[in-house]
Amino acid sequence: MFKWIHKFGSPPFVYRLCRGFGPWIGWLCLILIIGGLYLGLVKAPADYEQGDSYRIIFIHVPAAWMSMFVYVVMAIASLVFLVWRLKLADVVARASAPIGASFTFIALATGSIWGKPMWGAWWVWDARLTSELLLLFLYIGYIALRNAFDNQNAAARAAAILALVGVINIPVIHYSVEWWNTLHQPATIAKFDKPSIHISMLIPLLMMVLAFQLLYAHNLMTRIRTGILEREKRARWVGELLESGRV
Repeated sequence: MFKWIHKFGSPPFVYRLCRGFGPWIGWLCLILIIGGLYLGLVKAPADYEQGDSYRIIFIHVPAAWMSMFVYVVMAIASLVFLVWRLKLADVVARASAPIGASFTFIALATGSIWGKPMWGAWWVWDARLTSELLLLFLYIGYIALRNAFDNQNAAARAAAILALVGVINIPVIHYSVEWWNTLHQPATIAKFDKPSIHISMLIPLLMMVLAFQLLYAHNLMTRIRTGILEREKRARWVGELLESGRV
């Protein structure tokens, strides 16, 4: 088993893995997005309080969840890179940052659109919103650090440390609605024992959450392939790959 795990430290193995699974994950993601949006925007009933305006949750909630999930992945990969000097872990962290930043921006934008009719304002300095905004700044800071050094190893180490320090913001985001008196509504899909959302809304929402996870996986695999080619551009196997036209 450890031999199989050890393969994930091999750039050629990871490159082939991403190239093989990436397209299938992309197609499955597309199917789930189409199905989730149809069930959520067309088939699901209107909310008895919010009417049709609640339907933005089918984008907002998955994006918000993924904004935290991707950062945790980035932090774990950064820890692996700092402790074990595994270069592929740094590739994963670097590839994840722009994707996570995009999810965070979508979560903030859709949250503002949702908040206008619900709260009467595009933005309030609510604990959940403020900590989510801080998460976006952490992503931007990570990306900026990667480009602030001429020495790529120094850039990788500095960005990895920032990722680890910033991970403390993730539980703050998650528990902010419980720790403080906020305008943001409490958890819905996380309470499977007593969900706060009807099954006709829950199913498409879960489909969209899974679709966003697959979207992340697909984009991550694409960016990992590019990152591996950049790091290993002088390797013999990359030259053979380019000659064969199977990049």
